[in-house]
Amino acid sequence: MPTTDARAPGERDREHDVAVLTELLGRVPRAGFEVVVRNGAGDPVVIRNAPLLDDGTPMPTRYWLVDPDLTLRVARLESAGGVRAAEAAVESEAVGSAHERYARERDAALATDHSGPRPSGGVGGTARGVKCLHAHLAYHLAGGDDPVGRWVEENLQ
Repeated sequence: MPTTDARAPGERDREHDVAVLTELLGRVPRAGFEVVVRNGAGDPVVIRNAPLLDDGTPMPTRYWLVDPDLTLRVARLESAGGVRAAEAAVESEAVGSAHERYARERDAALATDHSGPRPSGGVGGTARGVKCLHAHLAYHLAGGDDPVGRWVEENLQ
């Protein structure tokens, strides 16, 4: 006999997303998040994190790549010198502008009355240069204007 789930569809989806992320991360997510990019099966590819963890600790990484296949492919690109290659391929002013846009968006998500520690830096928590190709690709896939993320997408194998 079929059972009826009395929860709203959004509640079921949220439970599923938390379960998927818990499996991917190996722990329960420690901050509010929303899935902003999904794959064809509906699974999370990119999440947007709250600017603070649940305990108030600053969370500088606003966009997080969680798709296992993409994460592995980006890791391979990084291990083959991708960070240095991206820094050489993308003008530093363009990278700096992406960091500024990222930080502005993340900081705008803080409560206006927030008086505690704040996240700092831009993409991947850094204010200049390239630190993490995963974070740049996540921001790009989520619709952010990130030239490093575009470079990563073009250079993935």
